[in-house]
Amino acid sequence: MAGNIDKQINRAKEVIKEADALLITAGAGMGVDSGLPDFRGTEGFWRAYPIARKLGLRFEELANPRWFHENPKLAWAFYGHRLNLYRKTQPHEGFYILKKLGESKRGGYFVFTSNVDGQFQKAGFDEKKIVEIHGSIHHLQCIKPCTDDIWPADDVEINIDMEKFEAKEPLPRCKHCGALARPNILMFGDWEWISHRTAGQEFRLERWLERIDDMGYHLVIIEIGAGKAVPTVRMFSERVADRLHGTLIRINPRDYDVPSTRHISIPLKGLEGLKTITEGTL
Repeated sequence: MAGNIDKQINRAKEVIKEADALLITAGAGMGVDSGLPDFRGTEGFWRAYPIARKLGLRFEELANPRWFHENPKLAWAFYGHRLNLYRKTQPHEGFYILKKLGESKRGGYFVFTSNVDGQFQKAGFDEKKIVEIHGSIHHLQCIKPCTDDIWPADDVEINIDMEKFEAKEPLPRCKHCGALARPNILMFGDWEWISHRTAGQEFRLERWLERIDDMGYHLVIIEIGAGKAVPTVRMFSERVADRLHGTLIRINPRDYDVPSTRHISIPLKGLEGLKTITEGTL
């Protein structure tokens, strides 16, 4: 197995060196090296949020817009805690490795992530080169919604009673109608999410991919920490690789299988994998 990993790493280095453009695709595993909790499986989620175990709620059940209607203090305790955590968290070295690599390519880079934490922006990536496919915790919308407006959560402070796991008043309010506000995040069973901010990001990515294709640039896709439970990122990586005849480098300590031998499998954690495949290439 060790010999095979070395072979894959060497292949990855060659592909990265020869690539004209970089597409970065990232799932929840990208944040683990920054100290963010891994919600993988019910046990992982319950370790991060013991109160959810007490309530018998899995991640899919708590990350649901119904709580903003039925129990706003619980909903904002969960999302407020995450907002506070993401604000405090510093991006790990892997973000800066990718930024430097992307900026070194003549075709540039783009980011496609299912993470709502804003870590790519915090690491200095160009806001116009990021797709947050599930939205962002740093933006708000009305729960109704009364309009399709999306606004920054910069001035929002959520104080939480961690014993009761309840957000304290005042809770964020819609700046138009005064109803409760919620994060502009695509939740499970969510028919109220306002998607135009993400749609605009996707439009810019599509224009970039068309340009890469028109120029005949060789694209490398580096995917980090994208699991199979919600396979949005994995499917996108594979689809773009097929469409533009690019090479996918999949970094994942568990779900590292790739759809064909043309692609490269790196069975390591995010930061370790990124350091390994870029060593000597930057």
